[in-house]
Formats: sequence, C-alpha cells, structure tokens
Amino acid sequence: MTKPSAPRRQLPTSPFKAPAVPSPKHFSLGDRVSHDQFGLGTVIGVEEGIAMLVDFGSHTARIPSPYSRMDVL
Repeated sequence: MTKPSAPRRQLPTSPFKAPAVPSPKHFSLGDRVSHDQFGLGTVIGVEEGIAMLVDFGSHTARIPSPYSRMDVL
C-alpha cells in the first residue's frame, strides 16, 4: 500500500471533526530523550527543524525531523 502524498482536505461544511494535528516536538541541548530503536540518549546538537545529534553512549546518531520515534524524558 502506498501513502497519499498530501493529507485529506477538510471541508468547512463537513459535519465531521477535522483530525487533530500533533504539535511539533521541540528539543534543546542537554535534553534526555528516549528513542524507540536506539534507547536513552542526550541531545548534543540541534539543527532547528531539520535534524538533531543525539549521544546514545555507544554511538552518536543524527535523527532527522519529524521526531516521531523520540520523546523527552
């Protein structure tokens, strides 16, 4: 299955509620984070809106935006 290239448009006259859009996640230097694949880490660099560098102890990873698999602790 392929994912549509654009989200569905919500008509103003529709009786159904528009789907909730999640707010973008913001991280700052020194934040402790948890990543679904890499585990616990510390933010060591931020490229605003593009990517961020995270130190996971055994390695450093560049995580591109959106940060759907990462949460602040």
